[in-house]
Amino acid sequence: MKTDVLILGAGVAGLAAALAVDPARRVFVASETPLGRDLASAWAQGGVAAALDAGDSPRLHAADTLAAAGGIAEPDVAETLAREAPAAIDALVRIGVPFERTDDGALALGLEAAHSRRRIVHVADATGVAIVDALLAQARRRPNVQLCGALRASALLMRPGRVVGAVLVTPTGDQVRVEANAVVLATGGFGGLYARTTTPLGARGSGIALAARAGATLADLEFVQFHPTALRTNADPLPLVSEAVRGEGALLIDAQGRRIMDGIDPRRELAPRDVVSRAVAAVEAAGGRVFLDTREALGDRFATRFPGIDATARRAGIDPRTQPLPVTAVAHYTIGGVATDAYGRTSLPGLWACGEVAATGLHGANRLASNSLVEGLVFGARVGEDVSGIAGTQASSGAPRAGAREGAAHGPLGNAMRALRATMSDALGVVRDEPSMLRALDAFRGIERTAEDDRIADAALVGALVARAALSRRESRGAHQRADYPASDPRCAQRRFVAPAPLARIS
Repeated sequence: MKTDVLILGAGVAGLAAALAVDPARRVFVASETPLGRDLASAWAQGGVAAALDAGDSPRLHAADTLAAAGGIAEPDVAETLAREAPAAIDALVRIGVPFERTDDGALALGLEAAHSRRRIVHVADATGVAIVDALLAQARRRPNVQLCGALRASALLMRPGRVVGAVLVTPTGDQVRVEANAVVLATGGFGGLYARTTTPLGARGSGIALAARAGATLADLEFVQFHPTALRTNADPLPLVSEAVRGEGALLIDAQGRRIMDGIDPRRELAPRDVVSRAVAAVEAAGGRVFLDTREALGDRFATRFPGIDATARRAGIDPRTQPLPVTAVAHYTIGGVATDAYGRTSLPGLWACGEVAATGLHGANRLASNSLVEGLVFGARVGEDVSGIAGTQASSGAPRAGAREGAAHGPLGNAMRALRATMSDALGVVRDEPSMLRALDAFRGIERTAEDDRIADAALVGALVARAALSRRESRGAHQRADYPASDPRCAQRRFVAPAPLARIS
């Protein structure tokens, strides 16, 4: 089939892109998961950051973004996000997203870690799903937008020097070749490659693998953000306890009731996520356990302010009104990905990327809380506007070739993925070191060589790319912490880019 714009992924970024495309252009949106389900976007609890208060400004929002970023973020990109974020919120209000409001009708603004102002708008603790539902409803009303769930991309289609479509695979293994003038990756991150994660397990970095196999430039893959407060249960993935809970005054304590952030950072619980995650991991490494105490800060208000988290805790046998919540630090957000400019353009003509799969340089080495949903909204819309300038649907001129091996369309994921996820968590967790990462790299190479399922091969490729990036950054910066290089090195204060050879496996 043919279309003007092919969007791979139907989370916030993909839907924002689809809605921003010129209505005269045909748009086909393919989602690996059923529409609106099992998306990192839909699981987002905390909210959306934007400078909306009279005492706030985009300048301050950009400054906070850069301050949290470990010195390597792109200032122009941060300023673009902060400048365009308020309009993105206004657009969501217009399509009916029911953000919480104060008694006088103004948007209620929450505070989260490393923000200097209250600027987080939210829908209780289910902001992501409210936004996805609203965007999906709008997309379904657009006659130029076709939405299809349960279709995953196994390869990009290439003509010399250009991406011209993708091979999509149905749940039964059938393949559909879709030609397009513009292909947009909005496939999300790779948090699901970790054994301990808050993200959907389908977040395997598929878009990064597609781009890498086609030879697109990648960036910042060593930076994986860990969330310091996942509810410590036997669930997989682990339930998130939003940053907003700490923004409301909850305390991190050890089993003896001592505050674990004392003496680590003057902002204590509201320090950047990388700082808090390392503090949690340090307690656990010493054999201790960490708890989030909401009893005094929220008490009986907890169930009203955070109804979803309250229900999850109670299903685990914990009453947040009277008991501290057991928490742990786990993989949460992919900072690195496919390198793009501020319009989502990648190094390959015909290919754009937005959302968590993209590396715009916004986050640098560490993402500021609640900058992810707004990133998808702002840069998704910018991608949609940019691809609208392409010519009309082209006539076919020869058979496209696959820019990645099409491989097996289906196969068992179980044992191989379990081994890969364990390796990711063990070697590429909150704190890394060279011997562990070298062992992981060997393991990933072995998994990729022997994989009978292209999803496993692509997951192993992403794991190897992350390990190589982390090995090459011989310092600690932001979300990348190395036990063998614990200090930041001023000589490393820049982003790093890599362009894998097209079609090549990691060697």
